[in-house]
Amino acid sequence: MSEITPEVVAEHGLSQDEYDIIVKRLNRAPNLVELGIFSVMWSEHCSYKSSRLHLKKLPTEAPWVIQGPGENAGVIDIEDGQAAIFKMESHNHPSYIEPYQGAATGVGGILRDVFTMGARPVANMNALRFGRPEHPKMKHLVKGVVSGIGGYGNCVGVPTVGGETNFHKAYDGNILVNAMTVGVADTDKIFYSAATGVGNPIVYVGSKTGRDGIHGATMASADFGEDTEEKRPTVQVGDPFTEKLLIEACLELMATDAIVAIQDMGAAGLTSSSVEMASKGGAGIRLDMNKVPCREEGMTPYEMMLSESQERMLMVLQPGKEEMAAAIFEKWELDFAVIGEVTDTKHMVLEFNGEVVCDIPLGPLADDAPEYDRPSLSAKKYKSWAGVKELKKVPSSDDVGADLLKLMACPDLASRRWIWEQYDSQVMADTLQTGGDAGVVRVHGTHKALAITTDCTPRYCYADPYEGGKQAIAEAYRNLSAVGAKPLAITNCLNFANPERPEIMAQFTGCLEGIGDACRALDFPVVSGNVSLYNESKATGGGSAILPTPAIGGVGLIHDNARMATIAFKNDGDSIWLIGGETKHLGQSLWLREIHGREEGLPPEVDLEAERKHGEEVRAFVRASAVNAVHDISDGGMLVAIAEMALAGGVGAVLEMELDAAKAFGEDQNRYIATGPRGVDLPGAIRIGVVHGGEVAGISLERLRAAHQSFFQEWMDV
Repeated sequence: MSEITPEVVAEHGLSQDEYDIIVKRLNRAPNLVELGIFSVMWSEHCSYKSSRLHLKKLPTEAPWVIQGPGENAGVIDIEDGQAAIFKMESHNHPSYIEPYQGAATGVGGILRDVFTMGARPVANMNALRFGRPEHPKMKHLVKGVVSGIGGYGNCVGVPTVGGETNFHKAYDGNILVNAMTVGVADTDKIFYSAATGVGNPIVYVGSKTGRDGIHGATMASADFGEDTEEKRPTVQVGDPFTEKLLIEACLELMATDAIVAIQDMGAAGLTSSSVEMASKGGAGIRLDMNKVPCREEGMTPYEMMLSESQERMLMVLQPGKEEMAAAIFEKWELDFAVIGEVTDTKHMVLEFNGEVVCDIPLGPLADDAPEYDRPSLSAKKYKSWAGVKELKKVPSSDDVGADLLKLMACPDLASRRWIWEQYDSQVMADTLQTGGDAGVVRVHGTHKALAITTDCTPRYCYADPYEGGKQAIAEAYRNLSAVGAKPLAITNCLNFANPERPEIMAQFTGCLEGIGDACRALDFPVVSGNVSLYNESKATGGGSAILPTPAIGGVGLIHDNARMATIAFKNDGDSIWLIGGETKHLGQSLWLREIHGREEGLPPEVDLEAERKHGEEVRAFVRASAVNAVHDISDGGMLVAIAEMALAGGVGAVLEMELDAAKAFGEDQNRYIATGPRGVDLPGAIRIGVVHGGEVAGISLERLRAAHQSFFQEWMDV
């Protein structure tokens, strides 16, 4: 065994104070295997040591919530004895180092989190943030990430039904790749991870363990320096075809009574899965490392425990069920090995070549991991630090139509056709809608449908973390309401920079306070999530900290999928309605940034009472078939929303109102555009025009479409 020196401790991402705590709790110095296990379990990625204190403040309960945070994924009741199971996670650092495999294994990991609980995955989403398109590395990163997401999801056979992609210089050196999966299960067939039953066999299934991904969790818990290429071995390598076999084998075994507990081997691999299962069950665990299936010669217990090789699961089985379970996994050509048993010691004990190489009490590993209350700037001091002031001397627009044309061509609003054409959105034959405010998939064999969205506006979160946090929830609520779905719950992926900087903790705590208040006001609880910190870069050509990016994944229920709204204009002569009132707010708007080069002002305030009121109105209009198209107003404001609806429907809009910059491009919240048959009034809405012709704001649909599609076509040479 190697000597544990201060340098070795530092290489494992542990502070000296944390190492001293380990020694105290063990009553001795750890060996290298034990140090490695502590390092990944106490990493930011696994222990949430800088965020746990604040996450406890989020609302997580509602009558329809079956399982909130703390399991592999969240679970909500969708009626008729069925449940939706979903989660969103990050794979940011790996995707910057090796974009294809980083993104692909991010998709694979989130799929496993969902089917681990007994659900068949029915939809994937993603939320991507990239740096400036002109950055020399960015085209390579975008191509690799999109190809990785498509390559993995398409091969597994789960449709990718939507997502978001944005660009900003703050992500030059640290892109964000957040993946979300939604699955469906019967409420009486949900599987959990708590290991119970002394003597019950512990079983390893899936792929063999290799040396890829060792210390991936530790790498994901630090910022980037100049050595990103040296970190390439910490990135896992995925195999979607094995994942597909694993899904089918697990679901087949779940149809029996053999499984006591099941856990995905995700971040920190065999270490986190075994520790979490045993600690949740209040049990102990003994593993024989000689029985772990390995694909490389001479692997040590240290490597086996810390490897993040993909497509692997850990199970606790009922005694006597091993032979039956083995037959299922052998049929699907997957590894199956009994590698240990549940004990009553409350210790993790690892044996290798007849010797005990690790003996750690589970309390310090899981429940007693460090929890930090990091210093944070007050809201007033943060505002001063960020230098954000009320917008003064608001510019005017000389030509609203020309501004619209330029906005529709900018990277943040341009058509994502080049991206979504690489994703299979129709596999499984239950996809009802993509490309609108939310992806919609039929609940197979029923008239119900699930609506799914991902949302966040990072520039708002930087300018005012509290309002930005509220807005991320409000937009998810709007997007679900816009298709006619009742918003039920969210998952989140909280992407922030270094929490040891008080200004970054001010972003984190401010955003969480806004998220919490919005979730409470909208009855929209948090049921799962992920925290990704240290998203900053010192690499050459990179920026520093990312913008605060608390990505929100929302799920809602449509009871009758025949009554579902889309964004496309339908009929010549339909009335165009504005729900939620006119606009005036240009602070932090895309118009101000793209037309005038100014990232200035405060973001729009979010009136949560109005959000709820207008969301309920829109859903009622959709149910009553009073409207035939709905689109929420967000980035770019009202005129951009109308242009997107016109392009989707192939017919223009004649607006019966004078347009200035504020009315056309202001980004005030709680607003929608809706269309409906002439003569049908929408109480409380303002009629602003009619669906007709081939123009929007004097610009032909042909010119708008060409501008809208130009960015990716020219950038990617397609």
